[in-house]
Amino acid sequence: MTAVTLSSTLLPVRRGAAAKCTAARSAFAGRCIALPLAPVARAPRSLVVKATYETEKTEVDVDQIVKDLQTKWDRVENKTSVAIYGVGAVVLLWLSSTIVSAVNSVPLLPKLLELVGLGYTAWFVYRYLLFKSSREELKADVEELKKKISGAVEESSPPPPPSYNTETSRASTGAPISRVPVEKE
Repeated sequence: MTAVTLSSTLLPVRRGAAAKCTAARSAFAGRCIALPLAPVARAPRSLVVKATYETEKTEVDVDQIVKDLQTKWDRVENKTSVAIYGVGAVVLLWLSSTIVSAVNSVPLLPKLLELVGLGYTAWFVYRYLLFKSSREELKADVEELKKKISGAVEESSPPPPPSYNTETSRASTGAPISRVPVEKE
């Protein structure tokens, strides 16, 4: 539990008495601030401010977190690939940071890219969020993408190529074989 207590005292000061604030000097160890009194309302003679700050202590079991991470790491079959992907992600993050800082140093390019981003955002709102039918279309697309990512739906394979009839239809001149598609029944 952390407690913070603040207290201050306001001393009345007459107008033009900025140089004569000996009481304030003694109270604030040489720091004298002369504030004029408000003519309409009476300033309080003393003001005490108390602030308390309490936090609930949340306990984090570090041993349990380490055990969970170890069990998850033990379940990984190809540890080398995971390590390579992790290092690759760190390198990509560093590289993208470098590219962004380089682009940001070009004088007009950041403002131009902000303008492009604003235009794309406006188009996206108009295309997918403004009308109810387009919102439903976006929702269906997102659900389909989530199913593809999670592996719930197999990606449909393209239809098989049509089978061809390989009967020869040669003319007397020895023309090449012509393939005619045959529909399956």
